Amino acid sequence: MHQALELASRATMATSPNPKVGCVLVKDGVILGQGWTQPVGQAHAEVMALRNAAAQGKAVRGATAYVSLEPCSHFGRTPPCANALIDAGLARVVAALGDANPQVAGRGFAMLRDAGIVVEYGLLAEQAREINIGFFKRMETGWPWVRVKMAASLDGFTALPNGQSQWITDAAAREDGHRWRARADAILTGIGTVLVDDPQLTVRLPDDDAVQGNAVQAHQPRKLIVDSQLRTPIDAKLFQSGRTTIFHALNNSEREKALQNIGAELQCFANELPAANSQVNLSEVMNYLGREQVNELHVEAGSKLSGALLQAGCVDELLLYFAPKLLGRGASMFALPELQKIAEAQSLKIHDLRQVGEAIRVLARFK
Repeated sequence: MHQALELASRATMATSPNPKVGCVLVKDGVILGQGWTQPVGQAHAEVMALRNAAAQGKAVRGATAYVSLEPCSHFGRTPPCANALIDAGLARVVAALGDANPQVAGRGFAMLRDAGIVVEYGLLAEQAREINIGFFKRMETGWPWVRVKMAASLDGFTALPNGQSQWITDAAAREDGHRWRARADAILTGIGTVLVDDPQLTVRLPDDDAVQGNAVQAHQPRKLIVDSQLRTPIDAKLFQSGRTTIFHALNNSEREKALQNIGAELQCFANELPAANSQVNLSEVMNYLGREQVNELHVEAGSKLSGALLQAGCVDELLLYFAPKLLGRGASMFALPELQKIAEAQSLKIHDLRQVGEAIRVLARFK
């Protein structure tokens, strides 16, 4: 199962909105075939493992399949994987955990059992869920898994008082940040960041960077902007490539048309009737992204939008890079209301802590 999970991780950046799955076929202690989920619309892990065994001339009848997720039972872009395992004559299937997709959710296991195949599941379930944490969050709640990334000094500032922020962290930390971008389906920022930094919001990794041995080119996530008053410049760098969606809260047909003419997609989610002072309803943004099958949302924004997302209960985890620098004064990480009691503070749990280049990287999740 450890091998199946390692194979599943190779599918990062390639499978969304489908989950990342790995499969290993074993008989008498010998691996017969193995595979992982291919880009959407192509073969799933189980089929790839069967093909791998066939290419080596190995018979799989009577074998055991170790798979990191319940085999699918429905016709989507590809036929059901459960049928492929049944037709191949497997004797046993060991899965890490069941599928949260309502179209599967136990039906794959039931199909296998009805065909006389022994089914077991629960082995390394926590690790398997972690690989597809965004998929499970979307299936269970309708919202994507939301990660807010920040780079700051040790005293907690993201920029100098004059707005200068490049570069607080070193090249190693920035490259690591791009790998986190690459695993996401979409990147969200706010109009403040667009106006000050004019970011590209693209994944930029070394030319020889591969996905754990898989020759998949770096995935370019969809770009999203929260811009309540439609102030995004039409010559912004983020329009130079890829798909860009602007969430706004203002009726302005002239401005809307100008942005649509350069390829921007517009979605109006106003807290009130669209007006000059209305704000974007962030909960509605999350509902929309869930419908759009976004599993993981990566946020790189300023303190205002990051704080608003926290207050709206949209954030699942914080990805924080602390550089060994002291700025003394500057821009804060999150714009949050003043508290009167320590007990009112939002609590998190440290999920991962490590050094990346000169920076300390903290991955913290809300309890």
